[in-house]
Amino acid sequence: MNIKQKIEFSSYLLKGLILFFSGIHLANAIEFNIDMLDSEDKQNIDLSRFSQTGYVMPGKYQLTLQVNEQLVNRETTIPFYFRQLGKETRSEACISPELRNKIGLKEEHLAQTTLWNDGQCVDFSALNGVTSSVDLAESQLNMTIPQLYLEYSDSFWLPPARWDEGIPGVLIDYNVNAFWSKSHGNSRSQNIWLNGIIGANYGAWRFRGHYQGNYSYITGQQNNSDSSLRWAQFHAYRALPSWQANLTLGESSFASDLLEGWNYSGVSLTSDERQLPPKLRGYAPQIRGFADTNARVTITQQNNILYDTTVPAGEFVIKDISSSVRGTLDVKITEQDGRVKTFQVSAAYIPYLTRPGQFRYKLVSGRARYDAHRTEGPIFAAGEWFYGLTNSWTLYGGGVVAGNYNALALGAGVDLGAFGSLTADITQSIARLSKRGEEDGKKTQQGKSWHLTYSKRFDDINTDLTLAGYRFSERDYMPMQQYLDARYRDRLEGRSKDKYTVTLNKNFPEQKISLGVSYNHETFWNAGDSIYYNISMSKYFSAFGIDNMSVGLAANRARYVHTGKMNNSLSLNFSLPVGEKRINYNNYYSEKRFSQSMNLSGQIGEKGNYNVTAGMSHGHGQAPQSQFSGYYSHRSDIAHTSFNVSTTQDGNVVAGMAVNGGVTITSKGAALHPSGFSGGTRLIVDTNGVENVPFDGGHVRTNRWGIGVVTNVSSYYRNTTMVDINKLDSDIEARDAVAESVLTEGAIGYHKFDVLKGNRLFVVLKLANGNILPFGTSIRNEKGRELGIVNDGGVAWISGAELGEPLQANWGEQHCSFILPSQIDALSLVSLPCQRGK
Repeated sequence: MNIKQKIEFSSYLLKGLILFFSGIHLANAIEFNIDMLDSEDKQNIDLSRFSQTGYVMPGKYQLTLQVNEQLVNRETTIPFYFRQLGKETRSEACISPELRNKIGLKEEHLAQTTLWNDGQCVDFSALNGVTSSVDLAESQLNMTIPQLYLEYSDSFWLPPARWDEGIPGVLIDYNVNAFWSKSHGNSRSQNIWLNGIIGANYGAWRFRGHYQGNYSYITGQQNNSDSSLRWAQFHAYRALPSWQANLTLGESSFASDLLEGWNYSGVSLTSDERQLPPKLRGYAPQIRGFADTNARVTITQQNNILYDTTVPAGEFVIKDISSSVRGTLDVKITEQDGRVKTFQVSAAYIPYLTRPGQFRYKLVSGRARYDAHRTEGPIFAAGEWFYGLTNSWTLYGGGVVAGNYNALALGAGVDLGAFGSLTADITQSIARLSKRGEEDGKKTQQGKSWHLTYSKRFDDINTDLTLAGYRFSERDYMPMQQYLDARYRDRLEGRSKDKYTVTLNKNFPEQKISLGVSYNHETFWNAGDSIYYNISMSKYFSAFGIDNMSVGLAANRARYVHTGKMNNSLSLNFSLPVGEKRINYNNYYSEKRFSQSMNLSGQIGEKGNYNVTAGMSHGHGQAPQSQFSGYYSHRSDIAHTSFNVSTTQDGNVVAGMAVNGGVTITSKGAALHPSGFSGGTRLIVDTNGVENVPFDGGHVRTNRWGIGVVTNVSSYYRNTTMVDINKLDSDIEARDAVAESVLTEGAIGYHKFDVLKGNRLFVVLKLANGNILPFGTSIRNEKGRELGIVNDGGVAWISGAELGEPLQANWGEQHCSFILPSQIDALSLVSLPCQRGK
């Protein structure tokens, strides 16, 4: 048998012994017949650690706890103690009460467990069918627990006992947008917008500060500059898993599903559907729009920026709005030429039906907040609730008590089965506008607002019909925010009279056609009305041997109350795939001006995207104008950046750049990273100082200190983070490549992966007397990490070692040390002396 065959045979034999004997549950000792081993010194073999099957020497071990083959706790110290059970004395794992609480036992079965060893260890014997076994080779303690004792779990969700609050740390997330422009009249402008979150985590608490800033400089006939940097709001929050709710202290917004919201400083307690299993949760809206140029898209709520990004010209879809957002979202599209388009998206449930027995609520108290940190008005208390009475009926209501302002809302929703679903509610408000010392007279206003929603899904014809809301409000009805504006700023404009929205979506799967119609209309008591309707159609088709071609047509008609002018627009687009790229042809008509463009989009490498557009516009009494623009975005390991430029025939030039990212700092390490949800949940990955380890398809790589940050981690979901084995460098080995976690909102999770970087070599180790080391000897580095095991004949396969590195060999109570040579040929067999320790 040659050296390579002996090494392979011994390696397989050793692994087989470890796996087999560490998993058996026999009480008797096993004696090994070492005659089967090909070894010159059969007495120099240490198999003592495998001789007692099912037996673990009392002591402390670093083990991973698994329940029903699912990870519960990683790398925790679990002691083993002798325990007298009848006439038998055996070594048993000591599961602490704290570790037991992470298993996810139902409360009634948790109470059935008892303690032993002076209250340090948990006894599960009262629960029939609970067993445990130790796998020392894999450093695992495996428990089997019947499912009837455990809380509900599935492939996406684990019970609260298994949630991770993360580790303490500091985070800084930022988003910067900058534009530079030059007109043919030689006027120039520079604009920079900055926003983000600075925060800290401690235990279950999350502390967050939202900041916003801008800088502008304009040159021309007059030079003007302006700059500002301010804190928008401060607050602290934490999850309350036992209540399936969140507690928030400080400055925030009351984003109501039923009542119109406002900013406040105070305290809130809000039920959180994300703390329910996924099948019981709601949804987050998708936001669709169309940008005429490379544009900035800002999504706000109550003047607080929720999302800020730059998109290329054309249709865009934003899918990653947090599912915690509720109420009305304001979407603003700022084009490169300064034009601004706005619209609103509802993030509330439509209708408000709630599952039977489920109770949703929002409670808030404090003072209304105006202009960042200034408060106004008396202390208020407000709230809303939704209760699923039966499978068909839901009751809901809410109210506000705020001194001179009070409101009460009541409503009900019903599932009409084949006829759809319907909700109806009424809100009564009473507002006293007179100031101290004034007579009430006509200063007291009270009114009602009626609200109706209807929704129907026609499954047979793949059609959705939604009367997303009809609301009629009396002249003297006032929401809370309107009362505050009227009482403290004498502003009474914008009082809505009636408002209704109808949407219809129809799919033709066989024809690959989608059709959508929407209609919005709102009238005001003290102003005109606004109207908007849209018809859109898209179709995917194949022709001339080319698949995934598409054509789209959309028509819009809009009139806004502040302009009173009707605007019609029509767009037609055609898209054709060309290899990895895509060619798009767009036609757009608006305000008597016609424009057409052609663009090419594609990828550069794995992290870059580009879009190049050439077009022309004419009409409306203006000279024809040609335009060229380019857009490029790149996601690096430390930030997400994009660059854009456009130029027109008459000499106007606009260039822009956007950068978003963050830095997360903890006692375990720190790293720069692309930004995800600003201030949101993230996971720090630690690879033991190994640089350039890829995660999640290579989108995240560890820095020079072996630290990386995975952003956009979903809160309360069962997240899996993996080392991308296919993209690992040849000298890196990941022994632990997968991590599973369920993080609470805003948590900074942490996981240390067992990753080795270094050389791989065969070594024969001999003592000073010429004897080889015993079979089963463990080879470790100075950090205590095992790099290999001695096989038959004293040969060890060592991986992850640095040349010239001192190592230690351990067997039984003995050990010796050796140093790897500074130079060695790959896969060569090296004989090294090993010096016994004193």
